[in-house]
Amino acid sequence: MADANHQFYDRLLSLGLARVSEAAALASARLIGRGDEKAADQAAVNAMRDQLNLLDIAGVVVIGEGERDEAPMLFIGEEVGTGNGPAVDIALDPLEGTTLTAKDMPNALTVIAMAPRGTMLHAPDVYMEKLAIGPGYAPDTVTLKMSPAERVHALAKAKGGTAADITVCILERPRHEDLIAEVRKTGAAIRLITDGDVAGVIHCAEAHLTGIDMYMGSGGAPEGVLAAAALKCMGGQMYGQLLFRNDDERSRARRAGITDLDRIYTRDELVTADVIFAATGVTNGSILAGIRREPGWVTTETILMRSKTGSVRRMSYRSPVK
Repeated sequence: MADANHQFYDRLLSLGLARVSEAAALASARLIGRGDEKAADQAAVNAMRDQLNLLDIAGVVVIGEGERDEAPMLFIGEEVGTGNGPAVDIALDPLEGTTLTAKDMPNALTVIAMAPRGTMLHAPDVYMEKLAIGPGYAPDTVTLKMSPAERVHALAKAKGGTAADITVCILERPRHEDLIAEVRKTGAAIRLITDGDVAGVIHCAEAHLTGIDMYMGSGGAPEGVLAAAALKCMGGQMYGQLLFRNDDERSRARRAGITDLDRIYTRDELVTADVIFAATGVTNGSILAGIRREPGWVTTETILMRSKTGSVRRMSYRSPVK
């Protein structure tokens, strides 16, 4: 059972978290390009849950596959682990990019984060307006209170260039048409993504590799917490504000314990303590290589990060095909 004697030893837990991420990716591998999103997601869910239950933790899923009546496994509130270890919050997306996997398109990932109990925002399944930039900038260089154009110009000034030197990542959705038009009017470039906004936010943290300076737009609030966990490890700034379309969504937020529905959260308010984060590539992408098959073998690439030390590991795992 979890008690005060079981501290959150992130260094010891991190490799176990990487194995959880790897297992989910490997389980979805046989469904890449097969056109069945639900089967790919379920395979990843099953494998991730099995591996989590081997860890000596008293874990609770705070960001998961949905409410208990919507998700048979890895639902919000589900307890995972052996129960003998530290009490932890777990945020996960067993397969970020189910459509990307089914169509064999870039940047599908398995994603999981872990932190001490009570330190991750219990984000309801609603939209969140997100804004993120990478490390090296003064606090509040850009904010959600600025217009999209103002953000581009502010970041360009901080970078020592012009708007033409800025590339913004935006999820390609009809709701973002006005945002895209405003950003393009500044002279900035836009990289549109079809899915996977956790990866989209992570891109900002390695602008020198990805070419992306800023992420803007609305997407799932649970994914926002996962993205904040990654940025807390890699460095960078992030802001999120929950968006509600109706009273049912407001009720979801209140049930999750959120009282200020208009609050703008910073990265360190979305994830308030040290966190560990792991992601494994399923399909090839700009962050991670996808699963590679060769006769008798399969290889994965995983990124494993700890906010306490700022360490970022990239690990290759080769396993015989069973």
